[in-house]
Amino acid sequence: MVNLVILLDTGPIGLITNPKLSSQSVACNQWLQSHLKAENRVIIPEIADYEVRRELLRANKKKGLTRLDGLSQLLEYLPITTASMRKAAELWAQARQQGQPTAGDKTIDSDMILIAQAMMLGVSDVVIATTNVGHLSRFIAADLWQNI
Repeated sequence: MVNLVILLDTGPIGLITNPKLSSQSVACNQWLQSHLKAENRVIIPEIADYEVRRELLRANKKKGLTRLDGLSQLLEYLPITTASMRKAAELWAQARQQGQPTAGDKTIDSDMILIAQAMMLGVSDVVIATTNVGHLSRFIAADLWQNI
């Protein structure tokens, strides 16, 4: 039985896949292992993979890319769907109608895509593990990875 569904945001993914083992990246890896042992469902959303991957490619960080690919094989990977993108567009418009945009009007607003991906799973015990709760928690359960 799955206890909790955790979607990883870019911060935890970056910490887990960073080949330079800082105290925080080691702690994040231990955190991930504890959730896997507890049989929680830990997911890499495609939008978060995209954001981490594009920066690793730009900086030519081959070890980081290899580790990201390995993580994608270890965990469940959640592709972006048409339904997720349509939900993200609704959320984007809703935030602006309420006068609380989460990003500039000309940006794709990947936070909204991440939130929509989580919502479209259709499960009640879902949380986004992040390093920046900010905008996410206005729309869906989100917390610092250390608090989950």
